[in-house]
Formats: sequence, structure tokens, C-alpha cells
Amino acid sequence: MVANSLEISYLLDFYGDVLTEKQRDVMEQYYNDDLSLAEIADNFGITRQGVRDAIKRGEHTILDLEEKVGFARRYRIMRESVESLEQLTNDINFYNNNNYAMSEDIRRSAEAILHIIHRMNDA
Repeated sequence: MVANSLEISYLLDFYGDVLTEKQRDVMEQYYNDDLSLAEIADNFGITRQGVRDAIKRGEHTILDLEEKVGFARRYRIMRESVESLEQLTNDINFYNNNNYAMSEDIRRSAEAILHIIHRMNDA
């Protein structure tokens, strides 16, 4: 289960609340604020090894959660799917509007789809 820094940062947004406050703060400073182990150690009054251990435990926790429940993966898939639907609906509107015999039914349906997509994005 190897993940890059960007993936860990993304997973922190989903699962950061399951970590202890200190663990979450350490990981946020490391992954989001790009602080070194030494800088974080100074901030918390612990050793660099203590920081590294907290980060490794936090990584293991959030990676394990993602593997078991997959919220971040499903959210990413849903967002990509909604973006694809929005683009397809805009394409339908474009083709319909640039056709000699524009269909009012197609226009209304495409607008209804866009309305649903925007409601999903606002939720």
C-alpha cells in the first residue's frame, strides 16, 4: 500500500478526523504545509523520530480506512462522472442549438440534467 504525498493529503481531507488531534496536526504540517520533520518536531517539542512515527501511524490508519471503505475513491469517481455528464449535456445543448430544427424537448431535457448536476455539486 504505497501512496504519494498528494494522495495522502487528499485522504487527510476524508479521514483526518479519525486521527488523534496531534497526529492530524503533525500530518497536516508535513503533507499540507510542507514542513520538515525537524520543524514539526520543534513545533510539538518532540523528536524527529516521534514525528516520523506519528506520520507513519497516521498514514497506515488513513490508507487502511480507504482500502476498507473507499470513500475517497468513490467520491473521485462520482466527481469525474458528474463532470463528464455536464460536458455531454453541454455538447447536446450546443448541437441542438446549432441545428436547423432545434428540439425544445431536447433543450428542456438537457437543462433538467444540468439542473440536477448543479444541485449535486452544491450538496
